[in-house]
Amino acid sequence: VGSSPTGPTIYRLLRKEIAIHMFLKLVLLFTCIPLIELSILMKLGAAYGVGLTLFIIIGTGILGAYLAKLEGYRVLFRIQQETKTGRMPAAELVDAVLIFVAGVLLLTPGLLTDILGFCILFPGTRIVFKRWIVKKIKEKMGPGFQPQNMHYPIE
Repeated sequence: VGSSPTGPTIYRLLRKEIAIHMFLKLVLLFTCIPLIELSILMKLGAAYGVGLTLFIIIGTGILGAYLAKLEGYRVLFRIQQETKTGRMPAAELVDAVLIFVAGVLLLTPGLLTDILGFCILFPGTRIVFKRWIVKKIKEKMGPGFQPQNMHYPIE
């Protein structure tokens, strides 16, 4: 006679499935992407030379760090302005996290991470990532969740 799994058993199975899914994402992140980046850098080095390739890698890292610092100061100023007026700087905090992620990506050697980092860093394209993050937060929080104080459209 077959028996169906009990509540705690289903919970453990679901947790295990989520852990496996997360593990696969991390494997992709830390193995496949660096291999793709290395392949691109090797092809770039073969086509244009090692010197230019190193210049591009180091140059984007320096430029990215500088631009991330400027954007970070700009967002910090906006956070201060919002808190001075008694409002929660929700949009600005999301911007701050995204700028941090962009800075990390720009300091990571590789062209794909640099392109993604610059896209996240610039306010005009950062809005796409911001909308995605708010959508994911809404999915996790449930249908009643409404982000407050987002002064420009993010939906």
